[in-house]
Amino acid sequence: RYLALPQPEDKVQCMYIWIDGSGENLRAKTRTVETVPKDPKDLPIWNFDGSSTGQAEGQNSDVMLHPVALFSDPFRGGSNKLVLCETCGHDGEPLPSNKRRTCQQVMEQAKEFKPWFGIEQEYTMLDTDGHPFGWPKNGFPGPQGPYYTGVGARNVYGRDVVESHYRACMYAGVKIAGTNAEVMPAQWEFQVGPCEGIDMGDHLWLGRFLLHRVAEDFGVAVSFDPKPMPGDWNGAGAHTNFSTLQMRQPEGMKAIIEGIERLGKRHAAHIRAYDPHGGADNKRRLTGLHETSSIDDFSYGVAHRGCSIRIPRQCSDDGCGYLEDRRPASNCDPYCVTEMLVRTVCLNESG
Repeated sequence: RYLALPQPEDKVQCMYIWIDGSGENLRAKTRTVETVPKDPKDLPIWNFDGSSTGQAEGQNSDVMLHPVALFSDPFRGGSNKLVLCETCGHDGEPLPSNKRRTCQQVMEQAKEFKPWFGIEQEYTMLDTDGHPFGWPKNGFPGPQGPYYTGVGARNVYGRDVVESHYRACMYAGVKIAGTNAEVMPAQWEFQVGPCEGIDMGDHLWLGRFLLHRVAEDFGVAVSFDPKPMPGDWNGAGAHTNFSTLQMRQPEGMKAIIEGIERLGKRHAAHIRAYDPHGGADNKRRLTGLHETSSIDDFSYGVAHRGCSIRIPRQCSDDGCGYLEDRRPASNCDPYCVTEMLVRTVCLNESG
């Protein structure tokens, strides 16, 4: 009933959102401004205590928040905003956990390629005790099989969270493209894209924030761990669909294959960039089992979900389209992933 109270016309709540020192977790706090911002530059630079987020020492703890992207706030409604921010020192230089700045620079260098991305974000719902949501407390659900894209209370858990998140993304302006239940029970996926350049990272991070925030209202936790349950259960990835203008045009398959060959030459460098711990998280997931390729090998194929890179069947039939990089972990930083793809495929970097 408090949110139903009228809000003064000259007061706007802006929730500043940022990535903390873990490179995985999000933080947020709110301030009041007196006019509705139309652009991130309309908002003031703010600060926070970086010693409490793993981003600064106590004796010099102020970290600066630089607004970079605006979204509508689905929780407060009205003219209130969600504000994605970069984290910087007092000198304006990005912190080590701020991967957006170099990503934006690389996207600017490659803008004539018109790089498009779509990311399939897998995640797992957990009870607040860390147990997978809906799983028996003293046992396990039946083997994988009926859960992927499943229907019915025995096969899917947490659909209310999924549908609420979907609508919140649409209201906020996040380019959400779809969602589905995944192979492991309590595991889901939402897709964001197509996005060009830096927008991919901005929209995926905001989509993750909205998921955490929506799940909070349901008393459910969300995990982006790439292998939340050991054993014969699927892990979680962030399969990244990528194309350039040339790939999307007629006879673009030649450009797709050339791009894949470049990716193969930098496999180790990509693995290091595809999770926040230099490949250690992905090592638990990329085993060659459960629809993955081995972390040590690079491969590609048409419609092959056990490869590093999949060429979708429709793209093979059309002779153009996009490639799917199946290596990024579910907890990857999308700024790092998209930057690496552009550096390797468009800018032809090596090493």
